[in-house]
Amino acid sequence: MAAREQDLLGLLVAGMSGALIIVALGMVFLYAPRELTMGDVQRIFYFHVASAWVGFFGFGVTCGGSILYLIRQERRWDILALSSVEIGLTFIAMTVVTGSLWAKPVWNVWWTWEPRLTTSAILWLIYVAYMMLRQSLDDPVRRARFSAVYGIVGFISVPITFMAIRWWRTIHPVILQSEGFAVSGRMLAALLVSIGAFTLLYAALVNHRVQLAELEERVALLMGRLGRGVR
Repeated sequence: MAAREQDLLGLLVAGMSGALIIVALGMVFLYAPRELTMGDVQRIFYFHVASAWVGFFGFGVTCGGSILYLIRQERRWDILALSSVEIGLTFIAMTVVTGSLWAKPVWNVWWTWEPRLTTSAILWLIYVAYMMLRQSLDDPVRRARFSAVYGIVGFISVPITFMAIRWWRTIHPVILQSEGFAVSGRMLAALLVSIGAFTLLYAALVNHRVQLAELEERVALLMGRLGRGVR
């Protein structure tokens, strides 16, 4: 894809995500009904679930990009994997924060070591370690290879986190059940729009981060050439 076409696509995705986020906010606060038991605090649910989905999806993209890098040895897949981890970490951090904000009025605690919260925190730390691994390796080839292996193995934590509330007894609600979502009607509509908005936002942010990484590489290559020319 030509650079100009990529820029236009990035702007289109960014614009669509911004518009859909506005729609999602309207649906969450104006369209979705007030939950009878928890009241308005339940509206955090729409952002909490959407950010968790995007975090899981982002780490899945990292796993896919890592596999493709090991197969093809192309730098672009390593860049995609790294970019997706950075954005995924942001959304998982949002998941943990919104979960705490939701837990305080409902469970009367900011944090409790129940399976979903615990595995989510471990998931976040696993991918923080991914970033630390990259920082510890100077050779770009070894960094990309080691990170790819880590990105594949680390993804095991995603299904564990997702299934935690199904494998162990927990007070965390199960939103996606075998027969479908635990909510319906206007609540389900607001949730799906929120998930769509956050997914588009993820795509826009990853696209921007990939372009930035590619620009950084071109600048580094140019500076290297200039340095050799001066010598």
